[in-house]
Amino acid sequence: MKPTVFADVSNDMAIAREEIFGPVLCIIGYKDQADAVAIANDTVYGLGAYVQSGSLEHAHEVAAQLEAGMIYVNGANEDPEAPFGGYKMSGNGREWGEIAFGEFLETKAIIHAA
Repeated sequence: MKPTVFADVSNDMAIAREEIFGPVLCIIGYKDQADAVAIANDTVYGLGAYVQSGSLEHAHEVAAQLEAGMIYVNGANEDPEAPFGGYKMSGNGREWGEIAFGEFLETKAIIHAA
């Protein structure tokens, strides 16, 4: 399938709300940064998000507000040392990285009387 761009999409449209697996880009306009963050977070999913900015400080400010398990800034690629996992219906478990070891451990607390 050829890459497809949909313009003038609103966040109430199915194409914006459902996971589409394919080379598809939906363009949703926004008024300001707060509106853009609200649109991005208005989903039941939250696996990954992307932030592109000329200012790394601004990109981090926006990334901190996004409800997603992985935020890629300025074209960053996946990092096998970073935890992989999402928020909301994209799951809360984590794979990859040191934090993922917790999924395979059984922690025991032994508590002594004083």
